[in-house]
Formats: sequence, C-alpha cells, structure tokens
Amino acid sequence: MDARLAGYRIEYADTPADQDYTVVGKGLQAYNIQHAGESGHRPLCLFLHAPEGEVVGGLVGSTYWDWLYIDLFWLREDVRGQGHGHRLIEMAESEARRRGARGVYLDTFSFQAPGFYQDHGYKVFGELPDFPLGHRRYFFKKEL
Repeated sequence: MDARLAGYRIEYADTPADQDYTVVGKGLQAYNIQHAGESGHRPLCLFLHAPEGEVVGGLVGSTYWDWLYIDLFWLREDVRGQGHGHRLIEMAESEARRRGARGVYLDTFSFQAPGFYQDHGYKVFGELPDFPLGHRRYFFKKEL
C-alpha cells in the first residue's frame, strides 16, 4: 500500500451527516472561487398559482457565473398547453438577462419536454442514451 494512503478510510453514507456534506461543499466552493472567482449565485424561482392560490407549477433555478441553470420546471397536467410554461421560461430568461446572464442551461429526459425547449431556441449540447433505459437524457443550452 502507498504510504500516503495509510490511516485514511472511505466511508459510505446513504444519508450524509450535515457537517460532512458541508465540509465537502465548502471545500469545493473555495476551490472554485480560487480558480474562477465568486460565482454570484442567486436563486431564481417562479411559481404558478391557480386562482384559488395553490401552486400548480413552477421553475426553480439559479444564476451564477453569468448563466442561468434551470434545475426544476414542472406544470400540473391540467394547466399544460395553455401558455403558462412559455410565460415562466420567458420570465426566467428575462430575469437572467437583468442579472447579466449570458446563457441558460438545463437537462431533461426524452419523456419530458425536449420539444418545448427546442421551440424556445434551446440547442442540445449533449445526451445520454438509455438514461433511464429506453429513454434519453438531453442537455440543452441557449445564449441570451
């Protein structure tokens, strides 16, 4: 065994302790700042409320390093196809531009809505076939 490895151990955790997760997260953040500067990370969240007030969809993402990342985008089935998705993505892109973002990126599955993103000017820059099996995972980007 390499002497540099002596005494170290790797532990598997399905649910990591908050303190362990924080150590790794803060370590990576410090490394990234050292090489790329402050990210300027800010959440960007938009929620669609029904007339009765309940949330029936939304877009959750964040801006950092002059890009918008769309992490979650969902509409309840009965409100799809009515223009709400278009309004949400337009509002997110507008806010991202206001924050100085140069582009947007996201990932989605073939059984979700890749055509929606293509209709809004997004281009595929990567894909994983059979993820999940029988489907594809697409990675999209759009310059603003």
